[in-house]
Amino acid sequence: MTNGKLNRVAITGMGAICGLGHSLPEIWKKIKDGESGISKVEHSYADKDLPINIAGEVKNFTINEELLSAKEAPRYDKFIHFALHSANEAYLNAGLDKSHNYLPEKMGCIIGVGMGGFPFMEKEHNNFKNKGHRRVSPFFIPSVIPNMASGLVSIRMNLRGVNFTISSACASAGHALSTAATEIMAGRQDLIISGGAESVLCNLPYSGFNNMKALSKSIENPKTTSRPFDVDRNGFVMGEGAGILVLENLEKAKDRGATIYAELIGFGNSSDAHHITAPHPEGIGASGCMQQALESAGIAPEKIDYINAHGTSTPLGDIAETKAIKKVFGEHAYSLKVSSTKSMTGHLLGAAGGVETIFSSLAIHEGILPPTINLNKQDPECDLDYVANKAKTMNVEYALNNSFGFGGTNSALVLKKFRD
Repeated sequence: MTNGKLNRVAITGMGAICGLGHSLPEIWKKIKDGESGISKVEHSYADKDLPINIAGEVKNFTINEELLSAKEAPRYDKFIHFALHSANEAYLNAGLDKSHNYLPEKMGCIIGVGMGGFPFMEKEHNNFKNKGHRRVSPFFIPSVIPNMASGLVSIRMNLRGVNFTISSACASAGHALSTAATEIMAGRQDLIISGGAESVLCNLPYSGFNNMKALSKSIENPKTTSRPFDVDRNGFVMGEGAGILVLENLEKAKDRGATIYAELIGFGNSSDAHHITAPHPEGIGASGCMQQALESAGIAPEKIDYINAHGTSTPLGDIAETKAIKKVFGEHAYSLKVSSTKSMTGHLLGAAGGVETIFSSLAIHEGILPPTINLNKQDPECDLDYVANKAKTMNVEYALNNSFGFGGTNSALVLKKFRD
């Protein structure tokens, strides 16, 4: 806070990994081209005979030995690898490796993680059952606890400011980013590396989601399985990866000559107070969250040009989100553009808000709206413009990103094109 005013928050660096690729340039090109990153699972800890065997799986990834040596890497679950990998990409993308004048105590890390190290848990539980307690890895605890993603990033990058994880299901990354922005706005931190990471492609999560009938059963053609807002959608597709951003005090980012992709100007957080897994059928919590985000940003609903929707491809969720958008935006809902990039990435759970905030920032920065692919028969109850199947070129001044999670927890972020 400067002279009684909240500091502005700039997005100056971004890094990502998901089923579409190992770097943000590769991923963003495929997003713009409308490519699907969903395929049959090949490298996960899941048994091959599970009824669901597709995901937005990261293929052929080995973490850079400069980040984790070959000896260290097996000690940490994959979600930690993904967080460190994408945080490093974001750090380099922001030019922080070249020069900055920030004190380590004013640099922090807040990363959202929905579920933690399930694959490592399953592997070590099998060791315990089959070989006894002495064969459980001494690195078991640091490998699986959710906050080790932010912890290891902080250690590797010498970030001595805030360091913690937010775990709020599929809203984790959105809540992490809004908390990071609050720290910078208040002047407690100058720079925070934030976003989300997740990797739970293993037996228990697959079985749990499948048995609650949340996952899509249409697995014959993996690339067309995730189809948000389509009348034939029948569940979400799991994904894995990370989306990490560098948030900075905008004035200080300008002083060091950083590229500013967008400003994070507002956010809302709410609860449905309705059901442990199902959204409120009228989108009550989601609409309140978006309304709060707009009020926080100090803008009218008509200012929003684009919404990156939560859009998971579930029968209930897509309708509830559509109703929530119409409740908040009224007639303007039919003028703005909405898309679900989960149609291409799958649902990255706790990491979803990280990658989708990146896509929203790039939509603003480049003037390109990501499509919703596989939208061939639009559900009559989902009657907005969902940028069907092909990206659109459009000037975007303001964008909104939604993330909603089990337990009825909701996050919405408002981004703005940077103008000095």
